Amino acid sequence: MAKRSASIRRETKETKVVVRLTLEGSGKSRVKTGIGMLDHLLAQLARHSLFDITISASGDVSVDQHHLVEDIAIVMGQAFSKALGERRGIRRMAHAFVPMDEALAFVAVDIGGRGYPVVEGLTSGKVGELRTDLLRHFLETLALETRMNLHARIHSGVNEHHIAEALFKALGRALDVATQIDERIAGDVPSTKGVISDK
Repeated sequence: MAKRSASIRRETKETKVVVRLTLEGSGKSRVKTGIGMLDHLLAQLARHSLFDITISASGDVSVDQHHLVEDIAIVMGQAFSKALGERRGIRRMAHAFVPMDEALAFVAVDIGGRGYPVVEGLTSGKVGELRTDLLRHFLETLALETRMNLHARIHSGVNEHHIAEALFKALGRALDVATQIDERIAGDVPSTKGVISDK
């Protein structure tokens, strides 16, 4: 089977983002966004999904990190959607609980074409230099652009770094399973409608 991959570029007056993604990877990543904690979290996502992800991004972070974080999520979501194609044969739904010391994160996904995010339990604060409200916005935007239903919930945690890392590891684990080809339905659309769309 050919590897499912995509390369997407987005350039505006505020940001420049290039994402290369291969679903049948080995967890390798090269991520350079200019936001150290975001680089770390996206590397965790790659490692625990076993996707190969390359991201080169720059933007007006001297104004605010919002534009760059949002645009990276947009481009990543578009790359996921393109790599998945018609989504034939995928397992489609999956979930994962991931602990990290005192923190426990849960993520459930359905990449069946309907973008809908629910993110609960992230407090207002910072992890490294990255605001946690931007983590929420990143996940919401990623869900909409990937056209997936995403439920992410923090069940416990005190340390913001542990919370964020557990969350992105759980996302990686869930996406790994959901994007896998199930040989029992290979070639079929995993929906009783016979088609996956955003409707």
